[in-house]
Amino acid sequence: MKVDRLSIVVLGILLNLTLAVSGLAGTQQIPTAGGHDLQNQVKATANKVIPAVVSIASTVMVRDQSFSDDALPFGLFKEPPTRRQYGQGSGVIVTPDGYIVTNNHVVADAVDVEVILADRRQYKGKVVATDPKTDVAVVKIHASNLPAAVWGDSGNLAVGDFVLAIGNPLGLSRTVTFGIVSAVGRADVGVADFEDFIQTDAPINPGNSGGALVNIQGELIGINTAIASPTGGSVGVGFAIPSNMARAAMQSLIKTGRVVRGFLGASTQDVSPPLGKIFRLPDVKGAIVTDVQAKGSAERAGLKRGDVVVRFDGRDIMDSGQLRNLVAQATIGSKHRLDIIRDGKLYQADLVIQEAPRERAKKSQTAGSTASTVHPLAGVVFDDVTPPLARQMDLPVNNGVVVTDIEEGSLAETSGLQPGDVVLELNRQYVNNFSALQRLADPLKPADLALLLVNRQGNVMYIPIQGE
Repeated sequence: MKVDRLSIVVLGILLNLTLAVSGLAGTQQIPTAGGHDLQNQVKATANKVIPAVVSIASTVMVRDQSFSDDALPFGLFKEPPTRRQYGQGSGVIVTPDGYIVTNNHVVADAVDVEVILADRRQYKGKVVATDPKTDVAVVKIHASNLPAAVWGDSGNLAVGDFVLAIGNPLGLSRTVTFGIVSAVGRADVGVADFEDFIQTDAPINPGNSGGALVNIQGELIGINTAIASPTGGSVGVGFAIPSNMARAAMQSLIKTGRVVRGFLGASTQDVSPPLGKIFRLPDVKGAIVTDVQAKGSAERAGLKRGDVVVRFDGRDIMDSGQLRNLVAQATIGSKHRLDIIRDGKLYQADLVIQEAPRERAKKSQTAGSTASTVHPLAGVVFDDVTPPLARQMDLPVNNGVVVTDIEEGSLAETSGLQPGDVVLELNRQYVNNFSALQRLADPLKPADLALLLVNRQGNVMYIPIQGE
């Protein structure tokens, strides 16, 4: 599910102990005799975790966008004045000496952080470090012998598992809600760069961001971060950062002040049904390698363009985002077994994880295909890339063939091709100039496939354009 960014309200988790769960069966061992044992377990878990969940009040200085200095004499104010903006969220104490995990968006750019414990003690908080790419932040307070949540293993979660969410929605401290895991591995939500969210039906409202998502045993298995909602209120679709991702980010932030991530050294994209047929895959899943960087982990493992990674250490890879997350969370220098499909055959490769370059922000993209009764590339205008044209169009290369114009509504345009795309291959054949492209394109019939490999501002991707 792709959640529209405008419908995402960043916040945390759940409201009332709602026990409308008759008939649900999770994978956890929970006594259910008459419902009383389950209710007692929920009560015990809530009482156990509530003391470890805190309220976080942050102050951010923002510029007054409504301010105008047009009427002021002599232009005394060149910039709008600043004003204080207050925010509220939640956090989870994870060490007895005062380390707290919360969301980056709760404390980002804060000039003042106030932490209020469940017993109403107040502390001045210090932001240790933040990681916008996972929306994780670490706050420290000067205290000792604090109640701390116990980390759980989010990798063991399954759909249907019971969960409780604890936070401070709408300023209502120590609020608990109850629900199930609706899904795991949710990506493309649009909240962070690295997404592997737990989806839950537990209610989420403003102020819950950074709060705890725990299993029925009271183990911390997620940090609540966002909802999908057309109204800004809970509609039963909430998201939490898995504890394994949040814990790794926290440990790295405390140790180095930043998150040290593994890096594949290759661009990948998801498998679509047309690409699955083209690459002779047994299932519509995996991550297609579209580009391999020199001296990177992927190259040293022997990966090549067109390889499809289908398993990582025996775990099925559903899409490129999942592969990216697994590599990012891996220990630098660790070795992992990849199962890949190359030209329809299964191979194995050993991948040694390298550290990701700092401030790297590449995103794989995919393109679909539509049907047409005309040539697959009809309506597309190509040109040879020359140095002047490269400068004019801000292209990442100085040679090759570039798309300079596309007819609106054409098959290529609806398949995802864009002006400025530099064509590298057509149907797995190298293209270095317009003559080579024309030689490969001329024999194509309306029903034929045109599989383009393009460079789009440094992103290399396959775009299938299929006629009928």
